[in-house]
Amino acid sequence: MGLIAQEKEGRAEVAFFDVGQGDSAFIETSKHFQVLIDGGPTPAILEKLGKEMPFYDKTIDLIVLSHPDSDHLTGLIDALKRYRIKNILWTGILNGTEESKEWAWLIEEEGADIIIAKAGEKIILQEDPGIYISVLYPFESVKGKEIENTNDYSIVGKLVFENASILFCGDISSNIEKRLIEQNADLDADVLKVAHHGSKYSTSEEFLKAVSPETAVISAGKNTWGHPALETLQRLEDSGIKILITKELGDLKFSF
Repeated sequence: MGLIAQEKEGRAEVAFFDVGQGDSAFIETSKHFQVLIDGGPTPAILEKLGKEMPFYDKTIDLIVLSHPDSDHLTGLIDALKRYRIKNILWTGILNGTEESKEWAWLIEEEGADIIIAKAGEKIILQEDPGIYISVLYPFESVKGKEIENTNDYSIVGKLVFENASILFCGDISSNIEKRLIEQNADLDADVLKVAHHGSKYSTSEEFLKAVSPETAVISAGKNTWGHPALETLQRLEDSGIKILITKELGDLKFSF
């Protein structure tokens, strides 16, 4: 599926925003195709976007909701109200909250093209040089299902450039990591966006071997769950992976 956008000096940039205890990343290709993956737990995402986008730019080409938990969803609702959204990638599942119901209503009102995530979906962001998102999980469509614990139905997607890749894992647990390995999913990536804010129940040794990243990004803020967990940090350190944490370093930006 192609979603071609309008040159940005030959660089693509990926910013992992420091949004507190939540997730949000912004991608802009060299030809100005813009992608927002999750929106964090507050309207703070609007200020972050304002620093990355020109004041006159009121359009985002693609937003991705990994799963409808508030620490990923809330900021996307604010983005929907502020910007025109052309395309939306999500699983189609709801968790019964008023916020997820508002999300479903807003995206219907928006009139954006909706893409339901399932393994094998390839979303082309730019053709030359080629940049795309490959969806690795869920393995099949779960559209319309109402699920209380949505973490293990998070979208797992691989952002692929000509010479680099980033694996986004939402909030999946090691159970889903194991299933991805068993399915021989193409997990190898240069950068791992660590699942579930560095929870001890994710980022298993087996998964790290399969991904073999050089760098791990952990999006976390002040929290009562102990994220990122010492166990997770130790596994990353033992694997020789560089660790970057938003609550320590603020916004993190990569150029490709």
